[in-house]
Amino acid sequence: MASSPLMGSTTVLVLLLTIFSSLQRSTVSSFEFQAGEVKGWVVPHANDSKLYNDWASENRFKVGDSIRFRYKKDSVMVVSEADYKKCNSTHPIFFSNTGNTVYHLDHSGSYYFISGVAEHCQRGQRMIVKVMASEDPSSRGGGTPPSSAPTLSLGPSKLVFFQFLLSSVAAYLF
Repeated sequence: MASSPLMGSTTVLVLLLTIFSSLQRSTVSSFEFQAGEVKGWVVPHANDSKLYNDWASENRFKVGDSIRFRYKKDSVMVVSEADYKKCNSTHPIFFSNTGNTVYHLDHSGSYYFISGVAEHCQRGQRMIVKVMASEDPSSRGGGTPPSSAPTLSLGPSKLVFFQFLLSSVAAYLF
């Protein structure tokens, strides 16, 4: 029995839809955030001293994520909570002044970031980032652990590209 071109097109479309639906269910394992987004790591305006803490509270950070700090003639530090409150930069846990720093969030809990320039910190160039605890598979409530089958993880830009590719193929076939 011969198959029609439409039947072949339908098979290809079903295959692409199956692949696409599995990609949508996959998760991105980590994400790189840009501190201050377009503005970068800069001294906030006088009436915007909560700029970075507002930004941090609008995002969900998890272990494995990272934050990129872009700045000029400044620095970024990770300090203790007490040093954060006082804008004290004399005992940093981490220090960088490269102008393009990526800090990896390697454990859950709070991270305290400040500018190494005391006046900048006092004007609001500081933030608290709260990293969510990793989900423990054994704490899911008596069920079986999640499947160990490998999953394909795509970043947001690759997922958008795949959506475009799928819609283009569908338009061509029909």
